[in-house]
Amino acid sequence: MEKVEMSASLTSKAEDGLRGITMRTHKHSQSYRVRIRMKGGQQFDRSFKSKTLAKKWKRDMESAIEHDRYEFTNPATKHTLSELIDLYIERVLPSKPKNAKNTRRHLLWWKQELGHLLLAQIRPSLIAEKRDELLAGITSSGGLRSPSTVVRYLSSLSHVFSKAVKEWEWVRENPVLKIEKPRQSQGRKRVLDEIEQKSLLKACEDSGSKDLFLIVAIALGTGMRKGEIMGLCWKDINLNFSEGKGIIFLENTKNGRPRPILLTGLLLELLQNKRTNQRGDSLVFPSPNCSSRPIDIRSAWECALKKAGIEGFVFHGLRHQTASYAATIEDNPLVIGELHSYPKITFDFSSYFSDL
Repeated sequence: MEKVEMSASLTSKAEDGLRGITMRTHKHSQSYRVRIRMKGGQQFDRSFKSKTLAKKWKRDMESAIEHDRYEFTNPATKHTLSELIDLYIERVLPSKPKNAKNTRRHLLWWKQELGHLLLAQIRPSLIAEKRDELLAGITSSGGLRSPSTVVRYLSSLSHVFSKAVKEWEWVRENPVLKIEKPRQSQGRKRVLDEIEQKSLLKACEDSGSKDLFLIVAIALGTGMRKGEIMGLCWKDINLNFSEGKGIIFLENTKNGRPRPILLTGLLLELLQNKRTNQRGDSLVFPSPNCSSRPIDIRSAWECALKKAGIEGFVFHGLRHQTASYAATIEDNPLVIGELHSYPKITFDFSSYFSDL
């Protein structure tokens, strides 16, 4: 094993903890540079904003070298997590515009917490420690961060490591896969019975929001996500695709693959009525205050649930409702997210509207 020669510190103090650490003064801040030089000329430099991080990185590196955990031909010993995340944000994130904002926020958190470490130093135990910190963290609303949110933080980091393993070969394995994910609540998968569904639709029809009924009908009739519905433009919809049929073409979906959806029956009729007097390039459900933004139905939706006497149900539950219905008319259970072709199945909930 090669021995380490630490460069001389430029600071006046010669204490062991600062040997090899150089403090640099900038106009409005300070930084600390760590230099580790190996026999044979190989040298590693890292700069940190705090002395504590600099000393920790120096100590971890020395320990890794001393215990033969540092492999000099391994890219994981040359690149930091910060460098990996930056590469992912630059090369991969632009191809995932649907959830790029949240993914970027997750990755910047990981970069802040662990970015200074070499990839070889990122152990499952360290990620598990940060997982527990996330679970114990307080959100801006004053409550504990939910397990589902923490899972999304872990998933964002896991995809970064997957790219590093499969395509860039910076690491040999994904450490996120070795830790246990927080158990998520199953309460959001509640399905309404037929009476509850009719009560909800009646409450939506009587709502002060003129668009709530149609929005909920589309969610029930197609299994579309709320964001997909609210982002619909008329240019995405062909109401005369064929005789008695229309089609919605979703180009930007959560999984990144286009998805066509067939329209028939009542849903087609409702959208044809809605289309009158609206521009072809406009949103289907524009805000009355800003035509370039979708209408906000949150308050109207909550009022409809209350009027219908329904508790413990969220808008995304309508998607599960559709999946539950589809499973009853298919030989095998249907996962809505896997529908990438049509017309494998069409949805017609006209019977639920017949009593309204």
